[in-house]
Amino acid sequence: MQTFANLDEFAAHAGQPLGETDYMTITQEMVNLFAQATGDHQWIHTDPERAARESPYRTPIAHGFLTLSLAPKLMAEIYRVESVKMGINYGANKIRFTNAVPVGSRLRMKAWLHHAEPQHANEGSRGVRAIVECAFEVEGETKPACVAELITLLFE
Repeated sequence: MQTFANLDEFAAHAGQPLGETDYMTITQEMVNLFAQATGDHQWIHTDPERAARESPYRTPIAHGFLTLSLAPKLMAEIYRVESVKMGINYGANKIRFTNAVPVGSRLRMKAWLHHAEPQHANEGSRGVRAIVECAFEVEGETKPACVAELITLLFE
């Protein structure tokens, strides 16, 4: 994990890698809970027997948005800014789901700080809008499962 003392130190890191997480296993339970939370019960995610018969992956795959939703958890494993009191997910400039994440596979995220620019919520706060490029990688695959340019607001 990279630790930055404050937002100035963090912003000065622009253009450089932030790091990568350890691999985590994507379980059928995670996929089923995500399906329940979102109402997306498509069989390719939630029906192991049918997926084994009919899917080209021969197993259920994680929802693309489940993969993406792991970003805040995984980002917290990659870096932290000690002076930050609040972080807000602001959005994304680009998201692509470029490969499947089979249930039972292991996933990690790599992140690069593209840039950070000043951001003010009100007169008393100081912050940055950080653009972080993320690649979600499945162990053993050469093509990432998801690439995303995520925007986060960080305030001291």
